[in-house]
Amino acid sequence: MSADSRRSLAAARQSQFLDVVSRDEATRRFREAINTQPLGVETVPLSEAVTRVLAEDVASQIDVPGFDRSNVDGFAVQASDTFGAMEEEPRIANLNLEVISPGIEPEGYVSPGTATPIATGGMLPRGADAVVMIEDTDVDETTDPPQLSITRAVSAGQNVSFAGSDIALGETVLRVGQVLSSREVGVLAAIGLSKIAVYRRPTVAILSTGDEIVPPGGLRPAGKVYDSNLFMLAAAVQELGGEPVPLGVVPDEETALEKALDEALQCDVVLLSGGTSKGAGDLSYQVVTRRVTDPGIVAHGVALKPGKPICLAATEKKPVVILPGFPTSAIFTFHEFVAPIIRQLAGLSSQATETVTARLPVRVNSQRGRTEFLLVGLVNSPDGLSAYPMGKGSGSVTTFSLADGFLTIDQHTEQIAENSKVMVTKLAGGNNAADLVFVGSHCVGLDQILSQMNLSGRQTKTIFVGSQAGLNAARKNDCDLAGLHLLDAATGEYNTPFLDDNVVLIPGYLRWQCIVYRSDDIRFDGLTPTQAIELAIKTPDCRMVNRNQGSGTRILVDELLDGEKPSGYAMQPRSHNAVAAAIQQGRADWGVAIESVAINYGLKSIRVRQEQYDFVVPRSRFDSPVIQEFRKRLTSDETQKFLEGMGFTPIHA
Repeated sequence: MSADSRRSLAAARQSQFLDVVSRDEATRRFREAINTQPLGVETVPLSEAVTRVLAEDVASQIDVPGFDRSNVDGFAVQASDTFGAMEEEPRIANLNLEVISPGIEPEGYVSPGTATPIATGGMLPRGADAVVMIEDTDVDETTDPPQLSITRAVSAGQNVSFAGSDIALGETVLRVGQVLSSREVGVLAAIGLSKIAVYRRPTVAILSTGDEIVPPGGLRPAGKVYDSNLFMLAAAVQELGGEPVPLGVVPDEETALEKALDEALQCDVVLLSGGTSKGAGDLSYQVVTRRVTDPGIVAHGVALKPGKPICLAATEKKPVVILPGFPTSAIFTFHEFVAPIIRQLAGLSSQATETVTARLPVRVNSQRGRTEFLLVGLVNSPDGLSAYPMGKGSGSVTTFSLADGFLTIDQHTEQIAENSKVMVTKLAGGNNAADLVFVGSHCVGLDQILSQMNLSGRQTKTIFVGSQAGLNAARKNDCDLAGLHLLDAATGEYNTPFLDDNVVLIPGYLRWQCIVYRSDDIRFDGLTPTQAIELAIKTPDCRMVNRNQGSGTRILVDELLDGEKPSGYAMQPRSHNAVAAAIQQGRADWGVAIESVAINYGLKSIRVRQEQYDFVVPRSRFDSPVIQEFRKRLTSDETQKFLEGMGFTPIHA
């Protein structure tokens, strides 16, 4: 019998699949045989960080902005000097000689009845609590000193970005496992980093096999097909964050295929397309059977259409996959079995932009006469998507990083009513499919738990809007979890008096609220909280920094002051860090903040009261797997030790 006859008979006796398994069984076998953990860490400069995946949490070592700064060109003033100002009846202030430019630390003081010229980005001087826009003023240079006519009133804090209002010292701005886009790179640059630790990209060897395959670009003889699989798979690997290593077309020749496979095994993942059947001419399966061991082939033939011939193998925890030769089958099985592995090794997936309809859960005001773009975070709620505004101001870098999309407000619209339906354009990288959505007050203890969940494969989303807004979101089923520390002045209890039947409390931990002051300010040394407050009220030059209405800390501050409004009372930043920064930088002398923040800023503190930072969950979601995982991690030994190390007292319930 001739050689041709023997080949013909062998082909006629082609073996069929003897062990076709289900998709789930094939996946189980494959994953048990391979490594799915990131492949090590490397440090890259920011210029090379786009599409890379963070290998560690990134906590800011600075405040952004690092000082209270002006958002406009204008004049730094005390807001009370502008009250009642109108075109017909302007308020008059004397101009100070100093002119504050960006990058220059102010030297002067804005006393009552005076104003200091300040440029956009300039540092707010001591004494000032607002900035009047230049277009709302007129200057009379004929007087000595020159006088400023103010034609529109401003409120305390208006046209000012407070220190740490964008990023706070110690805040976790990016978490391990997060994919870096241009937005995240901007955040890293904003906090002063020039390089970052990322996971190494997995290298993926790609081989096309078969005598009928020819590379694109040349002539295609009769009976031949261009190799589309190699380029298609290489592009898919790149989209997923891997580094493709194309090894070209290998003919149906055993020695050549063995040599190519040995070269491919130097990479982290090996892909072959074609040669998966058990026929006489399909060498890929035969060569892999001989060359790949420990454990070798784990599944050959899966109950899929298309894609039945796929072969899954591994050697020393390294994935080796023979994809079907037909392009449709190849890409289908690639995304079914290989893509998830590359994602776990590298972290990226393809991105899409789309427009979605969502409910706006809060009223939004806009200035008539201009088109406004409002960044939002998307969360799942019972009646569809909800779009939470995420404005921290035009100077913010984190808002754009964390937003999922934006809505466009027409120039003729002055207000969008609460619960209106809006159209949201999703940003590239925006994701509304998070496993856990948190809305409410921020805390570093929460950061620790969410980072643990991210490491376990959960996707988490945080929208920090304060305690009361977080509680409202939980009541509306707009989130999975809310964080709050609301003090009921009537009972002295935290959080529980504000709950209703729509939510369930998860006890959190205790944090010390303290009167904080600079270490060189000996006036407060050795005083009790009551004595410290009396000193502050009776000392005109002892300037405070307050907190915003609706925060748990503000309730405590007002209780301590008992109706008094000392100097600085109108300054109301929205975070503990902004309070500490104002004191550290000498723009204020005292305020109330949690002890851990005071320590971070090198401030002294007088303990006032332990506040209770708790979590609430919509009752309908309390038994969900992600909330049960959160509860387990909250009470774990690791978390409890972390909380104690931060000076917090865990509550066991």
